[in-house]
Amino acid sequence: MNTTVATGTEGKTWGGGNKPLTASYGKMMMWFFIVSDALTFSGFLAAYGFSRFKFIDSWPIADEVFTHFPFLHGVEAPMYYVAFMTFVLIMSSVTMVLAVDAGHHMNKAKVTIYMFLTVIGGIIFVGSQAWEWNTFIKGEFGAVQTKGGNILQFVDAEGHRVAVADFAKVETGTRTQHESKNGLWFVDEGALPAYTMDEINNGLAAHPEVLVRTQIINEAGKKTVLSREESVKQLKENGRLFVQGANLHVNEYGSPLFADFFFFITGFHGFHVLSGVIINIIIFFNVILGTYERRKSYEMVEKVGLYWHFVDLVWVFVFTFFYLV
Repeated sequence: MNTTVATGTEGKTWGGGNKPLTASYGKMMMWFFIVSDALTFSGFLAAYGFSRFKFIDSWPIADEVFTHFPFLHGVEAPMYYVAFMTFVLIMSSVTMVLAVDAGHHMNKAKVTIYMFLTVIGGIIFVGSQAWEWNTFIKGEFGAVQTKGGNILQFVDAEGHRVAVADFAKVETGTRTQHESKNGLWFVDEGALPAYTMDEINNGLAAHPEVLVRTQIINEAGKKTVLSREESVKQLKENGRLFVQGANLHVNEYGSPLFADFFFFITGFHGFHVLSGVIINIIIFFNVILGTYERRKSYEMVEKVGLYWHFVDLVWVFVFTFFYLV
């Protein structure tokens, strides 16, 4: 017995039924996921924006942080590799569009090619982000954290960064690392810093060409460089600990919040990209096996394409917030 009751709205866009908005259930659910995930990323980026505005006078300058390029050691290439990563991700979105279009025309060969190129683009992006993380964590120049938690960097007379390793005066002998077995039984000391404050202070005194640069941004949009006298005084009176690279506690680039947000937001986006790559690989092999050819529909390619375009769009905002603004 047919119990379907006509409502008079079946022919309208919002009439319900099996395909509201002329979209399948799978597409609608993907759009719901995208909207909810977009709100999540919006909250993260809004929090980043508020934090940066609060510490706007001491926030790290992206052009000075992301200056590395693989296989080009010692070459200043600000933002070049990040721009390359962005280009690769955008191009992978283009190949996904072409894969979806080929699916609409039931062209298995072209769908296979374009899905393969999309996967390759995603793998390059994820690998590049892993390399960028590794470089960010390791650092290159090193800095000193003050008693107040600020960061002091070192530059030459022309304002170019100077690595602590280039001027620190290493003392003879070694200091034994504290362990619970040879001291307070309930205390273990963390890893020893590469240089002590005495070694850095003595090295600065022996190199008159080296100056201290604070994390405070001046009116010209540059970090404030102290005079020679102020450099020696500031380091001696306020220097507390040598830091190299970045982690969730301190970082040599400036405000610790910058590293916290960088790891969290770019890591969260990277997780999305990695998930997309895995899903794209599954879809790619299904295309090769002829799964969608037998179904006479490549809608699954279109659904994963929506997710991939979303990931691409989110990166545009992340790239803008972290690297351009």
